[in-house]
Amino acid sequence: MPHLSCAMPKPIDPLPPIIAIPPPILRNASPCSFLGSAQLITMPLLLGLLLISLLRVPCSVATDTVSPGNGLVGGDSVLVSNNSKFALGFFKMDSKSPNTYLGIWFNKVPKSKFTPLWSANGESPVVDLASPELAISGDGNLAILDQITKTVIWSTRANTTVANGTVAVLLNNGNFVLRSSTNSSSVFWQSFDYPTDTLFAGAKIGWNKVTGLNRRLVSRKNSIDQAPGLYSLELETNGVGHLLWNSSVEYWSSGDWNGKYFGLAPEMIGAVMPNFNFVKNEEEAYFTYTLRDDTAIVHTAIDAFGQGLVGIWLNSSQDWLINYRQPVVRCDVYATCGPFTVCTDSAAPAICSCMKGFSVGSPKDWELGDRRHGCTRNAPLDCTSATNRTGFTDKFYTVQSVRLPQDGNKMQAVTSRDHCSQVCLGDCSCTAYSYGKGGCSVWHGKLYNVKQQYGASSDDGNGETLYIRLAAKELTSVATKSGAANGVAIGVAVGSSIAALSIMIVIGMLIWRRKGKRFTRTIENAQGGIGIVAFRYVDLQQATKNFSEKLGGGSFGSVFKGYLSDSATLAVKRLDGAHQGEKQFRAEVSSVGIIQHINLVRLVGFCCEGDHRLLVYEYMPNHSLDVHLFKRRDAVLDWNLRYHIAIGVARGLAYLHTGCRDCIIHCDIKPENILLDASFVPKIADFGMAKVLGREFSHAMTTMRGTIGYLAPEWISGTAVTSKVDVYSYGMVLFEIISGRKNSRPEYFSDGDYSSFFPMQAARKLLSGDIGSLVDADLRGDVNLEEVERVCKVACWCIQENEFTRPTMAEVVQVLEGLSELDMPPLPRLLNAVTGGSPVTNLTDV
Repeated sequence: MPHLSCAMPKPIDPLPPIIAIPPPILRNASPCSFLGSAQLITMPLLLGLLLISLLRVPCSVATDTVSPGNGLVGGDSVLVSNNSKFALGFFKMDSKSPNTYLGIWFNKVPKSKFTPLWSANGESPVVDLASPELAISGDGNLAILDQITKTVIWSTRANTTVANGTVAVLLNNGNFVLRSSTNSSSVFWQSFDYPTDTLFAGAKIGWNKVTGLNRRLVSRKNSIDQAPGLYSLELETNGVGHLLWNSSVEYWSSGDWNGKYFGLAPEMIGAVMPNFNFVKNEEEAYFTYTLRDDTAIVHTAIDAFGQGLVGIWLNSSQDWLINYRQPVVRCDVYATCGPFTVCTDSAAPAICSCMKGFSVGSPKDWELGDRRHGCTRNAPLDCTSATNRTGFTDKFYTVQSVRLPQDGNKMQAVTSRDHCSQVCLGDCSCTAYSYGKGGCSVWHGKLYNVKQQYGASSDDGNGETLYIRLAAKELTSVATKSGAANGVAIGVAVGSSIAALSIMIVIGMLIWRRKGKRFTRTIENAQGGIGIVAFRYVDLQQATKNFSEKLGGGSFGSVFKGYLSDSATLAVKRLDGAHQGEKQFRAEVSSVGIIQHINLVRLVGFCCEGDHRLLVYEYMPNHSLDVHLFKRRDAVLDWNLRYHIAIGVARGLAYLHTGCRDCIIHCDIKPENILLDASFVPKIADFGMAKVLGREFSHAMTTMRGTIGYLAPEWISGTAVTSKVDVYSYGMVLFEIISGRKNSRPEYFSDGDYSSFFPMQAARKLLSGDIGSLVDADLRGDVNLEEVERVCKVACWCIQENEFTRPTMAEVVQVLEGLSELDMPPLPRLLNAVTGGSPVTNLTDV
């Protein structure tokens, strides 16, 4: 039964920034009659009725259907799906905008967080002064009409076959369908076939090979304009997904489907994501997903800046929690800032800036997030080979440490920077050049996709130099007017160069060897006299028996066992890949190479010879923690050792975060990176992804990925990371220490059911007193339950989705050592929601 509702008049308030037009009146609906017989109508009653009509008190029937003669007009009602999850009606994105759209949104998300999911007329909005109407037209199609001009603004244009025999219904899954009024299975048109920027649960993205229909997501133009933008998410008929700019430039690929997830998007798996499915047959090739809980409000979309995202609505905080973004860093989206701009990750949210000599082309669009026009020149190029009448010729402005624009033209015959400069000056269409290891490259026309690489946000620690062509008078103007600003930029660049130079000087000193000696000179570190040895490659070849005894391996290289002449044993890590290997080499030398702690693996030395990059560590005879927890055959790691390992790892992380001169974020804490010496003392290892922050910095942007299952929500969502990402990973490791099993074992997720995800099992059993059931069965009950409960409490606090709620590692050490106590932790809301739990605030509500 539809609900009859009559709204009371309300005072007129200013319109909020994001508003929905008062939902349309249902035409021809049964009115609420206030009249008796005509002869009983009195003047006071007439005045009262007139006042009510002036206040526009709506009286309407909520429904999910539009039928012939019963449409929607800009007024006070919307269509609402039968389950009340979705609503459809006319809306505005901004009170100052003249544009009105017909669209679908989540019915229970408040207007302050209004999120349109689909819009019919993004390219043809209804402008002010017009009164839009949604109706079934004479040919049976669904149409938006301008009531003033009586023109059709938008129509489904389907082959309806029977006029006056169709209805439009908003279904429980958010699909808006035009179907036969007598046969619900006869569908002529559906919104799921024409998505905008959102992929609904149950909808398809991909191809219908028979009809040629290509369902793809397209970003919106900006924050208030529902017109199509420049970015799209598309699926090829072979099943590979791509994020594209302008339907031409690919900047992200999903990789092939392996039966569970796309190869280059492993973040799809785990307890925080819906159930995915890829279908490929002779008729179709499409991707779809379903929710484990149909009442959950999940938003899967591509935003106006070109990033794919998955967000979940949290009723408790009345806000969206974005738990997945791809690409993770916005500067990895092609042309996200537009032409003649520089993108800087560490400057979020103001990550886009104009190149020197350029100004924002359209400030209004820029403020709304539409950067397609980027920046334009302040002064035209002189473009002459000789001095012109003004006395100026074009010159170049130097921008250091940047990612170069794509599609540069290689000048093979050019052998010097000066020659490269002259080649560019000789072509009026040339706008920039670069000369470096790859030789001479020049660019013509607009410059896209330049990313600043210097500073704390740089993963590489360096970049290329770009020379931007400017009119000489503009270059002079820039130097005069922006001296102070340039001084800051130059200071940062010089600071970065000095830092890089310092590292190279240290490495150069370490490589200095005494002739005839097997090993090089030892450099004594000022902090505690740590000796680091620079090895020759031939010596490490001999020590490892030509790298024959492999101990293990990872994404950056392999580890081999080595022996010194005095019978001391070493672990030699050989880094693979020129780019990634160099990054890890720098990260490890600049972090673990300058510190010493009993719970951190000791860097004995390294080799930096030609293309060879090797790191030499002390050997850990008891291997890594994962071997004892997950791959054991005979001996079981007893609880006493597990508890001391947990404390040791916490101490090591606390030292990294607060005990060093700089804060070091490890970024990849997991059992595989916790090594055990002969006495089972834990040593944190593998600093190839570590971020070193000066004390004046609290956050760092990084495109490096940790390991799925240990990643904090803020890292997945693409925001800057803090030391709290290590805290989250440590909490996940604690759960594995308790159970002796991986948190993400396949049996936890049979048939797509994530309700048995171990961290949530542990959180829910804290209060019930059933902690013993969580402990590794191979321990046969030989545990200290008080310590188990303490570890479980710490773990639950560590994996809270809000990083400010998590403890510091120093606080964790205090708790595990019994020097302080923790209150009962709240259930992690995100994990609770996606594993099918009911909304609760803390464990006492379970």
